[in-house]
Amino acid sequence: MTDLFLTIRHENPSDGEAIERLHERAFGPGRFARTAYRLREGVAHEDDLSFAAMVGTLLVGSIRLTRIVAGGVPALLLGPVTVEPAFMNRGIGMALVRRSLAAATEAGHGLILLVGDEPFYGRAGFVKVPRGRLDMPGPVDPERLLALELTPGALAGARGPVRPH
Repeated sequence: MTDLFLTIRHENPSDGEAIERLHERAFGPGRFARTAYRLREGVAHEDDLSFAAMVGTLLVGSIRLTRIVAGGVPALLLGPVTVEPAFMNRGIGMALVRRSLAAATEAGHGLILLVGDEPFYGRAGFVKVPRGRLDMPGPVDPERLLALELTPGALAGARGPVRPH
């Protein structure tokens, strides 16, 4: 994965400011206009499913999951996954994804959605959502709307709008 001594731990409330600065460096001000951000706006992420990647005392990555309803089916929205730009391409992002998926599975969640790159997230089992199945609350490239069924068949019943929980 990486030659760094990496620790992945649950996100702490005291991490909030550092994570926000990390999001700012990684995504810039345009992050607020993204459709996935609209789903997370004003909704608290799930503390037990959100993690921070640490190298020593330095926060170098973060992942959050937020409850949503996807076409009538309870689900989670994965993201943002953020890695400090100087630490990218060292396996930190995928380590965070795998840790959060394991926690979501253990907690009994059935479906996770995200907007992202299939070549990256496909390594964790995400697949494209069939076109026309789900309606996001803003523009999304349908090639980037991905899902992972933690419970087999969880996506089959999801049809219609995706909205905050």
